Amino acid sequence: MRSDNRTELIRKFLESQFPLVRTLRDHDRLLGDGILDSLGILDVVSFLESEFGMTVSDEELLPENFNSISTLAAFVESRLNSALPH
Repeated sequence: MRSDNRTELIRKFLESQFPLVRTLRDHDRLLGDGILDSLGILDVVSFLESEFGMTVSDEELLPENFNSISTLAAFVESRLNSALPH
C-alpha cells in the first residue's frame, strides 16, 4: 500500500471520530491543538493496529508519533517497513 493511501485511511478515520479534523491539513498539530487527547490516542492506536496489522508498544506512544496526520502516516510506514524481511 502506498503511503498516500495510508495517509488517506488515517485521515478518514480521524474525520469520522474527531470532527475538527475536517479543517486540518496533514501537517497541522493534532495534540497541540487539542484534537487528540489521551483517550483519542487510544482510539487511534486501536485503529492502527486493526487497519495495518501492527502492534503499537508503550514505548512508541510518543507525541512525535501522533502529532499530525503526516507523522501518523510516517510512523505506520516506518513500522511496516521495519517488519519487512530483509
